[in-house]
Amino acid sequence: MEKVRTLLLLVLVLFTTLVAYVGAYEEEENEQRTQGEKWFLLRHLHNVVKTDAGSMRMVKGGYRWGSYLHSPMHIGFISMEPNSLFIPQYLDSDLVLFVHHGEARVGHIYRDELAERHLKQGDVYTIPAGSAFYLENGAEEQRLHIICSIDITSESMGWNAFQSYFIGGGVHPASILAGFDHNTLSTALNVSTSELKTLLTRQSSGPIVHLSSSHDHSNIWSKFLAQETHQKLAHLKRIVNFGEESSPKEEQSTWSLRKILFTLLNREDAVKRVNHEAPSTYNLYNRNPDFQNDYGWSKKLDESDYSPLRISGNGVYLVNLSSGSMTAPHVNPRAIEYGVVLKGTGRVQIVYPNGTLAMNARVREGDVFWVPRYFPFCQIASNNGPFEFFGFTTSARRNHPQFLVGQNSLMQSLRGPEFAAAFGIDQKRLETIANAQREQVILPSSSSDSPLRMDIGFY
Repeated sequence: MEKVRTLLLLVLVLFTTLVAYVGAYEEEENEQRTQGEKWFLLRHLHNVVKTDAGSMRMVKGGYRWGSYLHSPMHIGFISMEPNSLFIPQYLDSDLVLFVHHGEARVGHIYRDELAERHLKQGDVYTIPAGSAFYLENGAEEQRLHIICSIDITSESMGWNAFQSYFIGGGVHPASILAGFDHNTLSTALNVSTSELKTLLTRQSSGPIVHLSSSHDHSNIWSKFLAQETHQKLAHLKRIVNFGEESSPKEEQSTWSLRKILFTLLNREDAVKRVNHEAPSTYNLYNRNPDFQNDYGWSKKLDESDYSPLRISGNGVYLVNLSSGSMTAPHVNPRAIEYGVVLKGTGRVQIVYPNGTLAMNARVREGDVFWVPRYFPFCQIASNNGPFEFFGFTTSARRNHPQFLVGQNSLMQSLRGPEFAAAFGIDQKRLETIANAQREQVILPSSSSDSPLRMDIGFY
């Protein structure tokens, strides 16, 4: 009887120890996954601009807290109400714009003149750092939604921020002109200090403004755009003393305030001169898939397809997975990848270099994730519908991802005795496993009734 009691006590101790060990392991694993989500899933949106007419929000790049990982890009979301304007400005970062919903007109300085482009849903367009630009949603009833990449460069004001420099402005936002001594600026513009004061204090509606007079009868942007061309030109001459005579030094400059104002306000003549030279848009939705099978498709855009991407050094992609399908586990050897979920739900799995799971996060529409260069990862669609995501890469060159699984994978390329030895199995067993998956790039559901699923047995 004593022996039985001792044996039961020993079993109880072993069981308690095992439960404690398993619990500690699961807790540690959950903690690692939670930490991975903090690093790779970017859900904290920061307000950059917010007015009655629209907003700009972004998820920040930079160094991830508590890690050595550096994310060299912010992802921005611009929303504009119908009949609104994002006033003229320039940034210390390159922009790549993608029109998610709606249509827009973008104007920016190209070779010292104003170039304008009409953007529609699916269009991609680039704006270089330092190039003055504006965005207009001229639709009467449709909102505009743009997703954009914002590079973090060594010339930015800080690793975790980018800076807007507003050319037009007043009380809110302040124009960059307002920082100059008023006597100096009135002399430079050749206007009186009272006229200068009016110029720098009228605007108070914020960086995104309504153009309709029904919102604000004192809105200087809507009033000015309503003027006839000759009135705009006369107003321009009065403000900046734009005349026929200009020095050769001025003509050779990359761009000046005088030319920005002139081309912006007298836009018809400028557009005729440079629109045939300025970069065109590229519609990602109209592009044929670069890869397609029964389980989904993918499109990718690099500098060989759209040369303006060389300016920012970024690539663009769009992936659609059917219900339950997944991208084959793969690695990007050339670039960091950012993704924005456009439709549906799914999971993103990322693996650390040491072979442990970094993140297995459920994502939904609007979520942003990023994957460091060389880190293995895959995306998996949920079973309740298609999963679509768009994104940017940090290289404009052709990426050539390395797939770890599938018919075009390293599993196929390396299936020799050396690779088999690395797994501790014979070559025949390795070939059986490597050939079990007959698809590539985008793989079917893992359901047991899949006709492609093979029983390879145990070993």
